[in-house]
Formats: sequence, C-alpha cells, structure tokens
Amino acid sequence: MKPAEAYILQQPEPYKSILLHLQLLIEHTLPNADMKFKWRIPCYYFENRPICYLNQSKDYVDVGFWHSAHLTKYTEYMVSENRKVVKSMRYKALDDINDEVFIAILKEVEKHKNKSFLK
Repeated sequence: MKPAEAYILQQPEPYKSILLHLQLLIEHTLPNADMKFKWRIPCYYFENRPICYLNQSKDYVDVGFWHSAHLTKYTEYMVSENRKVVKSMRYKALDDINDEVFIAILKEVEKHKNKSFLK
C-alpha cells in the first residue's frame, strides 16, 4: 500500500470517510492527477506541479489549493488563515461536502495548473 493511501485509511472516523470521498472526487474529476505522499500528507500533482493536498488537522479535513490566487469561483468557501499562497476548504463531516462546488473548484484549478502560484 502506498503511504498516501495508508495515511487516509489510518484516520479515525469521520475523517477517513471524508478523505476517501474527497479522493474519489479528485481522481474522478482529474484523472491525470497523481497522488503522492509529501510533507507526511497526501498531495495531488499534475506532472511535477502540486495542485492540492489533503490533511486531517484538529477537528476537520483541510483541502489546500496552491493555485488559489487564480481561483474566482466559490472563494467564499475557502479559508486562508494568514497563509500567503494556499487557501483551503475545510470539512468536519461528510455531509459538509458539496460535490458540485468541490468539482467546480477542481476544474478551475486544472485550468491554472501551469501558472505560477502567485498572480
């Protein structure tokens, strides 16, 4: 088993279910994205460029997007918490995930995959 997959499966509920659902959405929407294990968390890449990461932190799952400076849709759902580059979506329960919104964000990230993280 790959380390990124082991990370997801080792999380307690409800985080494991949230991570598995997000993994499914990412891999279905971006079939060319590659999940790697970087910084001790699952990270998705297009070729050698990171696009997002999955992290169970505190009482939520954090999905961070490196290209957030280029995102224009659904930014009201994102948190930056004093981070200069990354913005993230946070989920405390499986029911918190709006598949339509998450997929729309992934598609927008894909459009900007070759751009710099900063505008």
